[in-house]
Amino acid sequence: MKHIYLDYAATTPTDEKVVAAMQPYFSEKYGNPSSIHSFGQETKAAIEKAREQVVGLIGGSVDEIVFTSGGTEADNFALEGIAFANQDKGNHIITSVIEHHAVLKCCEFLKKRGFEITVLPVDKSGLVSPESVANAITPKTILVSIMHANNEIGTVEPIKEIAKVIKMRNSECGSRICFHTDAVQTVGHIPVNVDELGVDLLSISAHKLYGPKGVGALYIRKGTRIMPFLHGGAQEHNRRASTENVPGIVGFGVAAELAVQGLAEETKRTLPLRDKLIKGLMANISDIQLNGHPTERLPNNVNVSVKFIEGESMLLNLDMFGIAASSGSACTSGSLDPSHVLLAIGLPHEIAHGSLRFSLGKQTTEEDIEKVLAELPKIVEKLRKMSPLTKGGK
Repeated sequence: MKHIYLDYAATTPTDEKVVAAMQPYFSEKYGNPSSIHSFGQETKAAIEKAREQVVGLIGGSVDEIVFTSGGTEADNFALEGIAFANQDKGNHIITSVIEHHAVLKCCEFLKKRGFEITVLPVDKSGLVSPESVANAITPKTILVSIMHANNEIGTVEPIKEIAKVIKMRNSECGSRICFHTDAVQTVGHIPVNVDELGVDLLSISAHKLYGPKGVGALYIRKGTRIMPFLHGGAQEHNRRASTENVPGIVGFGVAAELAVQGLAEETKRTLPLRDKLIKGLMANISDIQLNGHPTERLPNNVNVSVKFIEGESMLLNLDMFGIAASSGSACTSGSLDPSHVLLAIGLPHEIAHGSLRFSLGKQTTEEDIEKVLAELPKIVEKLRKMSPLTKGGK
């Protein structure tokens, strides 16, 4: 039986070119990048090359890239670093209800330490209104953090428009409100440029773009006042202490370079597959709805809610046919609570529980999509006949 992987939003397989590039840095090129001898200078040069490769993917300059242990650390670094460095200027932070828990939990942490948090609602498609950001800004606002695209429903947020609102307020009031975006789901999948977006901070994770796990980056625009997240040595321009994960950073750099080379072609290939899956599911399963914006969404994301049955039951049945999908964020897969994102766009608990996320990637084929369309309607029919929520199926 062929195994079909449709959970690329959770993680991607590490590209074989990335693995090959990383290999020497485990046992052959093992010097500490902080050492002044040739062993250390060799690995330091490798890190700086990777920094250039990341800049080639998102823009900015090499001294604006700080390598981290992943997207969660990058998000925490951005929020806590800005909050504590600028608390003499204000204590108000604005975010949205559909952010990743790496942002929301961090905001909860900051709230307990005296910061005021405004959590903005979204519309039924999951969009944050730029007007709501403008209305939420106060003289005490120091940071706005809105994700570039949602990891569950795939909606791409109007980041450029929100940036204009913040820039206008900064210009009018002479303030310095920083703008952070969690771009973990977008970098490597749609065009991302920090200057075009107008952001001051941007989070990335390598394992979402065919790089290794355990490495990411935070873009920090020059002139941004931020406190180091880890304290100790002088690594990463005195912004992130700890001996660098050289193999991971090298792999991240190669993954970034490969993403630049293949972005347009991969989007062109993936979009028709995504649309075929959406169209087929809508046509062959009754009482089903697409979650997220119909057009302003990631090219590889399909999130649907199937009424009268549980998403977990569908996932287990799909897995029996070798099809791997998810019911939402992999980071909350152990929770019994319905997705906070689906509740935020107005879904009742019982419908939110019946949701599936299919996320496509480089290895996804048209045959894979056809297999899902052949098996899922039968699975739904079987489960609905067993469900107490419906009589005899729908």
